[in-house]
Amino acid sequence: MRPLVPPYIETLKPYVPGKPIEETEREYGLTGVIKLASNENPLGPSPKAIEAMRVASQKVHLYPDASSYTLVRQLAEHLGVKPEEVVLGCGSNEIIELLIRTFTTPEDEVLLCKGSFPAYRISVQAHGRPFAEVPMREGHRYDLEAMAKAINPRTRMIFIANPDNPTGTTFGRQEWETFLAKVPEHVLVVHDEAYFEFVDWPEYFSAVEYFRKHPNVVALRTFSKIYGLAGLRLGYGVMDARLVAYLQRTRMPFNLTIPAQMGGLAALGDVEHVRRTRELNSEGLRYYQTELPKLGAKLAESHANFVLADFGRPAMELYEKLLRKGVIVRPMAGNGYPTSLRISVGTQEENVRCVTALREVLAS
Repeated sequence: MRPLVPPYIETLKPYVPGKPIEETEREYGLTGVIKLASNENPLGPSPKAIEAMRVASQKVHLYPDASSYTLVRQLAEHLGVKPEEVVLGCGSNEIIELLIRTFTTPEDEVLLCKGSFPAYRISVQAHGRPFAEVPMREGHRYDLEAMAKAINPRTRMIFIANPDNPTGTTFGRQEWETFLAKVPEHVLVVHDEAYFEFVDWPEYFSAVEYFRKHPNVVALRTFSKIYGLAGLRLGYGVMDARLVAYLQRTRMPFNLTIPAQMGGLAALGDVEHVRRTRELNSEGLRYYQTELPKLGAKLAESHANFVLADFGRPAMELYEKLLRKGVIVRPMAGNGYPTSLRISVGTQEENVRCVTALREVLAS
């Protein structure tokens, strides 16, 4: 389609989401398919959120509050920040798009980690922004020292996932502070902590603790994971109020629906649902860490709600065989891990079913 289509769009490879349950059942003639591909909450959303969304659905003939006034203030109180330091998005992906659109130009460069969350690269390329990728170090971990060295006069933004997706690995406070000290003040550091609530490690931290001392730091979080609201598309960023003000200029009005605002508000208040989710996830991680190595898998050290398992054989082949058994996982060949599957933590019953299916597939 050239010259209608710019070259950076012509060469863009779109994000490939996890295969839906309905499509799998239709394609393979199955029922009772389980999905462990998209790091969703196996408990579903909070019952309080479901009720709030039911009530909110009666008002969908009206435009939503464009400022999300109540949810912004509740989130700010929850985080211990000011309302003007919070911005909401249709998923944290929208905020990623807004950050690129608002704070970079085609003359700037964005710094990424190779093998990390592909949405960063896709969004950057979709905006026609050049980017550089720094390889991970051993153990599928971010190499913050190498990333600091890769900063050049054109660098304007750095994306960091911590915990990382798809590896689940993380880095601690000391590495972060050493890295921040080397980043120029005019370079935005976007710390994506979508899996923040699952981490159980004393060395971990949140960028929310740092943005006041370092106004170039942005913290991203989501309601899609721990709160089980992936289908609502609700995320948020915490940053210097001046940055928020610029994002509000480029953000489209009414980006959050009424059910999303009300569902998020109710979910935020359901502490018990979050506790149960975290507990279930810890049990599931331990189960995978015990059972998958027995099948020959090498696991990255995950602090999230999934594991990256390297089986030493083509991941697509394993993925397709598991589909026929009604188990959906995520092959990671497109992310640079051709022999690895990313497997989400489900209910204990789902976890056992996945391991059993893997054992049968690997033995065949």
